[in-house]
Amino acid sequence: MPFNDITKTSMEDLNRVDLQTFKSNEKIPLVLVLDNIRSLQNVGSFFRTADAFKIEKILLVGITGTPPNKEIEKTALGATESIDYQYFKSEEEAVNYLQKEQYLICSIEQTNQSQMLNDITFEGDKYAFIFGNEVFGVHQTFLEASDMVLEIPQFGTKHSLNVSVSAGILIWHFYSKNKVNFF
Repeated sequence: MPFNDITKTSMEDLNRVDLQTFKSNEKIPLVLVLDNIRSLQNVGSFFRTADAFKIEKILLVGITGTPPNKEIEKTALGATESIDYQYFKSEEEAVNYLQKEQYLICSIEQTNQSQMLNDITFEGDKYAFIFGNEVFGVHQTFLEASDMVLEIPQFGTKHSLNVSVSAGILIWHFYSKNKVNFF
């Protein structure tokens, strides 16, 4: 059945909050950890997705690019202003921070101990999702510090997804399968 009278929602009708209101609003208790992400466009995509889901913070580790950067902004579209972020020179520094702040560390990786994402329901605690380098994946330091390793089921001929696409899938799953109603 065709949508004969369909119209796009106007920007005014979307009722988006301003930057100051967004920054003061409660966030989902989730941090995204970008472990040596090479592509600045991927970094920007993480920021934009984090904004869409009101993510608490992004941790940038190692060679991962940091704002301000025009290549990051190409995909972030201003989300570097709305999402808090913190830079760590090493994986060890980031792990220490996450453990001190009592995040459950979840690496997103294909390992011999991975749990399939579709089998997971989150319990409302504070989580950190670790996303690895586009070629080498999640650093061993993060894997060994993980409380769980999650894998996105895949059924095609390729063995991986784009890292920022993986983030969108994981965040949506976290939001929709968490036993806590965030908003």
